[in-house]
Amino acid sequence: MRRPFITFLAANALSVTGNIFSILAVPWFVLETTGSAVLTGLASFATTFPIVISAAFGGTLVDRFGYRLTSVVSDLVSGLIALAVPALFLTTGLSYPLLLLMLFLRWLVTTPGETARKAMLPDLSLAAGVRIERATAAYDGVCRGAAMVGAPLAGVLILWIGPHLLLFVDGVSFLLSALLIGAGVPRVRRNARDSAGYLGDLRAGLSFLWQDRLQLSATAMVVVVNLLDTGVTQVLLALYAREVVGDPRAFGLLTGVLGAGAVAGTIVYGAAGERLPMRLTYGLCFLLAGVPRVLVLALDAPFPVALAVTALSGFAAGAINPILGILQYDRIPVRLRARVIGAMTAAAYAGMPVGGLLAGSLSTLTGLDVTLLMFTSVYVLISAPPFVFRAWRELDRSR
Repeated sequence: MRRPFITFLAANALSVTGNIFSILAVPWFVLETTGSAVLTGLASFATTFPIVISAAFGGTLVDRFGYRLTSVVSDLVSGLIALAVPALFLTTGLSYPLLLLMLFLRWLVTTPGETARKAMLPDLSLAAGVRIERATAAYDGVCRGAAMVGAPLAGVLILWIGPHLLLFVDGVSFLLSALLIGAGVPRVRRNARDSAGYLGDLRAGLSFLWQDRLQLSATAMVVVVNLLDTGVTQVLLALYAREVVGDPRAFGLLTGVLGAGAVAGTIVYGAAGERLPMRLTYGLCFLLAGVPRVLVLALDAPFPVALAVTALSGFAAGAINPILGILQYDRIPVRLRARVIGAMTAAAYAGMPVGGLLAGSLSTLTGLDVTLLMFTSVYVLISAPPFVFRAWRELDRSR
């Protein structure tokens, strides 16, 4: 019975890899065809904005139509749209407005598939006899591993076959993912049909999240940390590499060791997580994932020290998503699962565009070191809820 669970993980790895290919190929493709940084930024917006919309409003549809069907249809449509971009470019031509429209639609239909796969995880793990700690760690580890391998592979493929053909590979990966889910993963239990209409169902999911103080607090923490992480990754690390180290390779190395540490941390949590106190583990890992790697940069520590501390932070981050997954699966009713997860995902993405703007503005006004210290302070504050608020004690009873 573990074969469907492994097939499910393989399908998710393919879709994550396809997303990474698209994220790297599209800006290069736009720069190559238009030469405009402004148009490249607009294409990035057309990629990220629909994720927020679809995550917020698509989860309700996932609950209504079922996880497996949504995953398959989402991947099929995403793959066909991705294939259409290079096909049009190489044949009749592809105008920039049409490209923006196709990017918007591609990511609009991709997100419900991701929500559906995340929602079906606990049922598949139960059928496979895999403990939820190991299942969530395996799911997160596959995502992180696919992203870690996919990014450098995309860079090689862009040089080898060009960004437009890499988008073709992106489309194929989604079609394969749809095939694996459709042919190799059984249908999980059907959601209860007590629908109050789309708006009523949407309201029920948002109301549940609002009333669950523990998950609302966890979502707020993720919103702020994603905002900070975006600013650090997209702006402050690049400034550090240029102004402090004087070598752009430092940017790539810091990003790489963070990802590698996260994969290792996920693997270790999958093996030992069931024996660890959940609230204390989550709180410490949340603190260590953000504070040390930013503080060490602010203190101008030697670069090898910065690399080692960043790897440690990545290792701590590896346990965060699996624990959040356990929290969601334990507390959200099956009939509300996709819409609540979708709302949490939308919130998590919503603050990310602000992070880059905030980091860029603060570093210009106050300097890099001061901005890094300010970010460190916020990381400390946002890590406090598991240690301070009474609602977080419920996390220790989520087993």
